[in-house]
Amino acid sequence: LRSCSAGRARRTNASRRARLVARFGDIYAQERVDAETLLKTYISDMEMVQRIIYIAAVESFHAAKMAYRQFKIRVRETLSLGHSGPESLEDTVLDYIVRHEDLYDVQASVNEVIRSMNINPKISFPPEIDFIVINTLIQEMCRVAFSMQTLIPPLDVAFGTDGELFSETKYYRSFDSDFTAALVAYHVWPALMENDVVIAKGEAVTKR
Repeated sequence: LRSCSAGRARRTNASRRARLVARFGDIYAQERVDAETLLKTYISDMEMVQRIIYIAAVESFHAAKMAYRQFKIRVRETLSLGHSGPESLEDTVLDYIVRHEDLYDVQASVNEVIRSMNINPKISFPPEIDFIVINTLIQEMCRVAFSMQTLIPPLDVAFGTDGELFSETKYYRSFDSDFTAALVAYHVWPALMENDVVIAKGEAVTKR
């Protein structure tokens, strides 16, 4: 541990941020579309399919953030025992997490996401199948969300509610939207935020 360079995580922050923002965009373009295609074989209601994917994305961030906090506490407790500098304990902890992100138990987060989705009143699934069918999407979202917590400042997804006022800065309208409607009927993909600034727009459906 002593051999890790001081503030390495801080020095690589910009390049890691750029890579993670790009990966978030890739998940939207690839894993989200794959999950949509898969879900459509079980569910004919397109709105339900898109709601499931949106909630999976938001819950993945929530689970990954919780896991990160717990992981960071354990690392800090361990490293504080022998820490003597020259870098701060916080920087040492961050460097360690960035170097050992493979220790993140992503499957535990996936299980947590699926548990949350099973009790979410806004989505439902045919009884013969399980949310585990979109495991790949959830896993990739958890991974990217966990890594985004190591950035300074960390990145998060915007909180969205049905019926909120549509924001041009936060979302693109889906092609099947009513473009004259002012309110969001439901969300398709969350916006990515840095503090209160939109880094990548999400997608929403507006209807009257």
